[in-house]
Amino acid sequence: MISKRVRETPFSGIRKFFDMVQETEGVVSLGVGEPDFPTPEPLKDAGIRAIESDNTAYTSNYGLIELREKISKKLKDKNGISANPKNEVLVTAGTSEALDLAFRAILNPGDEVIVPEPSYVSYKPCVWFANCTPVAVPTFEENEFRITSQDIEKRITKKTRAIVVASPNNPTGSVLTKKDLEDIAGLAVENNLVVISDEIYEELIYDGRKHYSIGSFPGMEDRTITINGFSKSYAATGWRIGYAAGNHEFIEAMMKIHQYAMLCAPSVSQYAMLGAFDCENEVKGMVREYDHRRKLLVKGLNAIQGISCIMPAGAFYVFPNIKKTGLKSEEFAQRLLKEAKVATVPGSTFGQSGEGYVRCSYSVSRETITEALEKIEGFMADI
Repeated sequence: MISKRVRETPFSGIRKFFDMVQETEGVVSLGVGEPDFPTPEPLKDAGIRAIESDNTAYTSNYGLIELREKISKKLKDKNGISANPKNEVLVTAGTSEALDLAFRAILNPGDEVIVPEPSYVSYKPCVWFANCTPVAVPTFEENEFRITSQDIEKRITKKTRAIVVASPNNPTGSVLTKKDLEDIAGLAVENNLVVISDEIYEELIYDGRKHYSIGSFPGMEDRTITINGFSKSYAATGWRIGYAAGNHEFIEAMMKIHQYAMLCAPSVSQYAMLGAFDCENEVKGMVREYDHRRKLLVKGLNAIQGISCIMPAGAFYVFPNIKKTGLKSEEFAQRLLKEAKVATVPGSTFGQSGEGYVRCSYSVSRETITEALEKIEGFMADI
């Protein structure tokens, strides 16, 4: 009675693993990809005002116009992207919905989509649900897990329709350089491809690195769908507000699906996100703390015999190499959970090229990181 395509799609490896975590008492978790900070007060205040003012009805399918106007201005000022708030910005129920809409809006059955690997677990299933084929492009520790235009070009065929770009990347924390993106943009133009650019971690970048939006590059304005939102940078995961920006044909097609499947993103949450544009200091404070945690975790992991870890440039994840243990990623993570009560996520969850690694999140307190490191060190001494 269930669709063959759905039956053949595995459940998220992250969710599967955290079912195990829920069954284990006293776990120290480095697995959750979610900020541990409270939602900033301006967002909460705006949400409360919306409820008190009875602003709880449906909004436009495109989203609250005041929010779209603020998003449009932000895209122009920070990203160099021009997007008409009336028909080139779509507010969605989180970035995951925006990704799903983007794939379904541009793909025809049998198309191929180039996806970096390791990468966010939703990319491949969303392509698959659109009756298309995800084509993985592995990235490597030696290149900071940055996807290269050379590796992309090798996998372009007559069926290729789109390229997914994710910078900063989940799970590796890699950040693409301007040159990386220029080369990918050149391939997209040359081969008439669409780029879906996932930029949800754009505010979480360290060491003086800079975020670049590929949609701002020459020739990319009409072939890029920029995906972003408020969950990660603004500690607003449960509010479920993301957005997509692109030319009006892309956005209208996405809105057509959205209006039937979702109608509109939660109205109270949309009003709340109006407060996000007054939270620059709060975001900077969170980024500073993430940076301290990042350095603490990487230094601690590199001090443990049998583990090595490069310094990520963005997001709030590290991706340590555990190959010297001789264990597969899933076995390592399961044993670490059962024997040391530390939760991580197997690297293989994010694609085959994640084998030999685990994902650790530093969106937890320094005290939690220190405790986890002590337990990991003890575990490594015993295996």
